[in-house]
Amino acid sequence: MGADARIGALLRGARCAARLTQTQVGDACGYSASAVSRIEGGRMSVDYPTLLKFAAFLGIAPEQLRASAVPGMTNVATVAGGCRSDEEDEVRRRELLTGVVAAGATVVVGAGPASAAATPVDADLEVALFRLPEAEPVALPHLVGQVAAARRDFCATQYARLGQTLPSLIATATATRDAASGRRREEADLALARSYVLAAELATKRHSDAAWVAADRALAAARCSGMPVAVGEASRQLAIAMRRSGRSTAAVHLLTKEAEDLDASRDHTGAVRTTLLLTGAYSAATGRDRSMALSLLEEAEREAGRRPAVQGFFTVEASRTQVDVYRIGVLNALGTPDEAVSVAARLNVDRMPTAERRARAWTDVARMWNALGDGKQTFTALRRVEQEAPQEVRRPSLRALTAGLLYGPTRIEGVREFAARTGALAA
Repeated sequence: MGADARIGALLRGARCAARLTQTQVGDACGYSASAVSRIEGGRMSVDYPTLLKFAAFLGIAPEQLRASAVPGMTNVATVAGGCRSDEEDEVRRRELLTGVVAAGATVVVGAGPASAAATPVDADLEVALFRLPEAEPVALPHLVGQVAAARRDFCATQYARLGQTLPSLIATATATRDAASGRRREEADLALARSYVLAAELATKRHSDAAWVAADRALAAARCSGMPVAVGEASRQLAIAMRRSGRSTAAVHLLTKEAEDLDASRDHTGAVRTTLLLTGAYSAATGRDRSMALSLLEEAEREAGRRPAVQGFFTVEASRTQVDVYRIGVLNALGTPDEAVSVAARLNVDRMPTAERRARAWTDVARMWNALGDGKQTFTALRRVEQEAPQEVRRPSLRALTAGLLYGPTRIEGVREFAARTGALAA
């Protein structure tokens, strides 16, 4: 049986077990029912990232998918559960390199020579995660300073520069951790976890599957550091990767469980807990669980009102303003953007401390107006995103939003120039 037929049988079996129709699967994954039928029958080839989308919706483990696509491929766990030995990590790195990157970035399952290979969104970062550059250990204060500088680049939306510096930062943090012992090793693991968290956040911005790998490694290092705040940071990134693959319920479960383990009475852990609740609320909303989404949002708002915002840990601060931004995003995801208009009216974006967060706030406002069919207000919000963070507005999702305005029924002055400037219109 060929690869297409094996994968088709796997997808068909999972769909039937879930009692779903081909139409339901197609609607969820962006395909027609007839296309799903051809895929299940082995008569239509799709690339590996698309297969991952089908697998996530149908509850198929990536290991099963890879085994069907490339028989004999070693199964690899995708969620870190604790400290791994250096030997285990090296084996896992090689397996992931040959399994995930080779299959996901360069193989089109069952495709002939004329088929184009899938291109990773951020190839340099993905390759670096599996083959780090050589680096020497450094003094811990110097490493901590490097991590802080990288975090500042993220908050200032200097994504291009961050993408260039992250591989060497992760390599340096790894070398420093490997050369240390005792408490110094735990502190180096903390720095390494935060480096991988930044890599996961950057990969998420660029819609790259590298976010899964970076978040997994961040969580492994965080658990080795013994720092609850770091575990919360990494868990949040892993939950975001889960949510983006269609596993919203699992993401909410992970976030609420980690939030329960944090002491809400202390400023630092309480702030982390609030941020986990906010991310959980949005994750529940993407799964259309309105009751859970609003419940977590209200709990986060109560937590945020009990203490001043604490900065320096997450790239998302736990403040009332941040809660309002998430409320807009939650209501957008639930399909009730009209309920978010009053929230947007009272939102003071200028109070947010970083360009990245201000740009994200305007992004949610733009999506709200777009869902309401107000192209002019959408464009106004997109221009505010550009003012705050020129690199942010070039993200794939925002380029798609801009293209929608450009080719929509309403003519809006300045959109074509904006689209050309931001990459939404091909030169």
